[in-house]
Amino acid sequence: MVATTNNTVPVTVLTGYLGAGKTTLLNRILTHEHGKKVAVIVNEFGEVGIDNQLVIDADEEIFEMNNGCICCTVRGDLMRIIGNLMKRRHQFDHLVIETTGLADPAPVIQTFFVDEDMKDKIALDAVVTVVDAKHIQQHWDADEAQEQIAFADVILLNKTDLVTPEELAELESKIKGMNGMAKIYRTQNSELSMDALLGVQAFNLERALEIDPEFLSEDAHEHDETVKSFAIVDSGEVDGQKLNNWLSQLLQTKGVDIFRMKGILNIAGEDERFVFQGVHMLLDGKADRPWKEEETRKNELVFIGRNLDEAQLKEDFRQCLV
Repeated sequence: MVATTNNTVPVTVLTGYLGAGKTTLLNRILTHEHGKKVAVIVNEFGEVGIDNQLVIDADEEIFEMNNGCICCTVRGDLMRIIGNLMKRRHQFDHLVIETTGLADPAPVIQTFFVDEDMKDKIALDAVVTVVDAKHIQQHWDADEAQEQIAFADVILLNKTDLVTPEELAELESKIKGMNGMAKIYRTQNSELSMDALLGVQAFNLERALEIDPEFLSEDAHEHDETVKSFAIVDSGEVDGQKLNNWLSQLLQTKGVDIFRMKGILNIAGEDERFVFQGVHMLLDGKADRPWKEEETRKNELVFIGRNLDEAQLKEDFRQCLV
C-alpha cells in the first residue's frame, strides 16, 4: 500500500489514449502553483507539448524547469532514470510518469512491485487516466484503451462539452462496469483541482471503499463487458497456506487477464490485517495495522480484469477459509 514515510516519493502514473488531453493535464501540473515541486518522466519529450520557455537547461535526459520542476525523457530504462532522479531527491516532492498514448500502463505499474530498492524510495500514489468522452467509442475495442481504464484509480472523463448528457451518463456507466473502484471526474480541457490528482493515495483499497462503499455490494454493477470489476466479501478466517496456493495458481493461469487485484484479508491466527496488491502476474502483500476492537474482521478482495469467472473465483476463495 502507499507508504507514508517522509523519504518515500509519491508517484502518479498518467495515462490515456492519444488526443485525450494528457498533455494538457501535464502542462497544468507543471505550471500550476500547487506548492509541490514535481518531477516528470515522459516517454517522448517531442510528443509532449511542454512550453519551451519552461525548459532552462537540458542535459542528456533531465531538464530543469523554471517553476522548480524537473523533466526527464525515457530514452533509457525507467528504473535507471528513477534511480538518477533520486540523487536529486531534495529537489522534488512528487513524481509524475506520463506514458505514451498507445501504451498498456501495466509495465510501468509493475515497476513498483519488482524492484526491492525502489519500494523503499517510491510509492505508487495513483494511476490517472484521461478519457476522451467524444472519441473513446472509436477506440473502445482497442486493448490499450480498455486497459488504461481498467488500471485507473482516477479517471478524467474529458471533453464533456462535446457530448450530450445522455451519452455522458451511458459512458460513465460503462466505465464503472469495467472499473468500479476508480473515482471519475467529468472535465473540460483536463481542468481538475490538484488535490484530486496529486497525493490522493488512491492505490489503496480502504480509500477506494470510502469513495464508493456500494462498490462492494453484491450486484452493484451488472455489465456483460469483457473487462469488468467485482468484489468478494467474506467474514471468515483465511488459511494462509491455502490462500498462498490458490493465489499462486490463479496468477499462473489467469495472470494475463487480471489487470488489478487488491484486498484486505483476515488471516487465521494473525492480529494484523493483511493487505495485498496485484498487477497481472505480480503480487505484493504484507501485514498492515492491527485490527481494531470495534472492527468486524472480514476479507475484501477486488478483481479488475478480462474474462474472469466471478462465481468460480468466489467459490475458490471460500475454499481457502478455515
